Amino acid sequence: MAAPGRKLSPLPLTQVTIGGPFWGPWVEANRRASLPHVYEACKNTGRIDALRLQWRPGDPNPPHIFWDSDVAKWLEAAAYELAVHPDAALAQRAEETADLLIKAQQPDGYLNTHFTVVEPEKRWTNLRDWHELYCAGHLIEAAVAYFEATGRRNLLDALCRYADHIDATFGPEEGKKRGYPGHEELELALVRLYRATGEARYLRLAEYFINERGRQPHYYDLEAQARGDTRRWMPYEYWQVHKPVREQEEAVGHAVRAMYLCSGMADVAAETGDATLLVACRRLWRSVTERKMYVTGAVGARHHGEAFGDDWELPNDTAYAETCAAIGLVFFAQRMLELEADGRYADVLERALYNGVLPGVSLDGRKFFYVNPLASGGRHRRQPFFDCACCPPNVARLLASLGRYACGTEGDKAIYVHLYATGEAIAALGGRRVSLTQATGYPWDGTVDLAVGLDGPARFELALRVPGWCRKHALRVNGKAVAAPVRKGYARLRRTWNDGDRVTLILAMPVERVEANPVVDATAGKVALQRGPLVYCLEGCDHRVDVRTIRLPDRARLAARFDKRLLGGVTVIEGKAVAPAAGPWKDRLYASGPAKTVPVAIRAVPYCLWDNRKGGTMAVWLPRA
Repeated sequence: MAAPGRKLSPLPLTQVTIGGPFWGPWVEANRRASLPHVYEACKNTGRIDALRLQWRPGDPNPPHIFWDSDVAKWLEAAAYELAVHPDAALAQRAEETADLLIKAQQPDGYLNTHFTVVEPEKRWTNLRDWHELYCAGHLIEAAVAYFEATGRRNLLDALCRYADHIDATFGPEEGKKRGYPGHEELELALVRLYRATGEARYLRLAEYFINERGRQPHYYDLEAQARGDTRRWMPYEYWQVHKPVREQEEAVGHAVRAMYLCSGMADVAAETGDATLLVACRRLWRSVTERKMYVTGAVGARHHGEAFGDDWELPNDTAYAETCAAIGLVFFAQRMLELEADGRYADVLERALYNGVLPGVSLDGRKFFYVNPLASGGRHRRQPFFDCACCPPNVARLLASLGRYACGTEGDKAIYVHLYATGEAIAALGGRRVSLTQATGYPWDGTVDLAVGLDGPARFELALRVPGWCRKHALRVNGKAVAAPVRKGYARLRRTWNDGDRVTLILAMPVERVEANPVVDATAGKVALQRGPLVYCLEGCDHRVDVRTIRLPDRARLAARFDKRLLGGVTVIEGKAVAPAAGPWKDRLYASGPAKTVPVAIRAVPYCLWDNRKGGTMAVWLPRA
């Protein structure tokens, strides 16, 4: 369904394959390990069986208010995998889960295990703190994905009934509650449901939830008074309700909530053409990416409230940087990219994907980070699961849907390549079937070869992203060097293409020292290492000293080398640095006089791969010597 405000349309997941030396192992681990692991964790913790509605007062392990969302994200991830990798066992497990959800639905359309069996009298009484509408959003996304993957409408029909129930309950009309989600997610899910069904009332409901947010009197205060609750345990900013969304000037509060809200706002702006909403999205985007985003693409500086901090507040070892928040930033970036066809959004999408999301899961797909600090004393390790388990199934659904972020089309006139990875994309341009086959070692090297497949000559524009980190690039078409204008971050090749045409893009990928704005206290006088889209770190297991004490001389030579024996094959950065001599510090907290240093060899690995070996210290930012 075409959106009036959207310039680019993503290719369907079934028309994109991604693999190769970098992404292949991640995608395969997600399918073979993460999906079954997350399902078993949901089963063992009671999340799956909670859908049977057999819990009774007095029984142990009552269904939690957000359990449904974990199951929904797993089902959504399973649907994406089934769309591109048919698997009979996974299909049966997904069908069983969908059937449990359908049977758990109440006669009026309501669907939430906690408020059906644990506290039915409290349904819709605390939108601020409880997660009914958040869970509804994830259930809707799962239903749409399951329908698109299998063609089965039963779960989609059930969630349409739930959306109808929500529509009958909330809104500005007489007799309805004027509430909105405490944890945003439903907004973007309703737009997705509208796109899948064409039912305009779902888009109107999403628009209502966004427009109503932050209006006074605050609905959260009114509902709290109604239930006799006089406390407000967080400021309004925590829920992004301190102002109406079009008046909000900076990203504040719970980072995941904020990113999901921005994604929903962008979706509504795309579908309605609302220019005022798009202006607000741009303003919040600048706040996030220009003043509150880590070099890794992570967002959310504070543990308290899992929240954004002030401008320039980006601590390293105490960073919260929740995996789900980086995923939310990927969602927001993708939507802004589709709205404006501007490579700066793809740059952030790529940065967050490689350095903010991938660290959230181990190479074997069975352990996860909830928070992602940029320095560690050695105690921070991935875990098999969490009581609050939002991150593991969220990573699984993103990796399972990776193809949705790779390419896009601009009507019949252009195909854009956003991400570089070995694989194939198939699009329809001007009635022609166009295939683009990529072969590349990216991000280990910057050479991307593309082969064009056509059933006849066709004229269109091939727009290849030149990443913002790249200072020099070259293009060849059929072996001949060509010059192509670069506009909004994309090299534009407009010509009549023939079957078998080949394009080579070469992106210079030297080792870079990155510095933060001097007002960022935590990184003053420090540098981070980056090569291509990857941010690097030092790990204790590669060094004989605490890596947090290592200082990098400005003139130290740094070299990149591919090590096929390390972590399945990885490009490392090596060089010489210095560290304080042990002398006066052995048994003392303080010492006077200039500290002596000793030379140390350093080896940096991509941050996304840290903690896949032994535990130990880790540092992204290195003091300059």
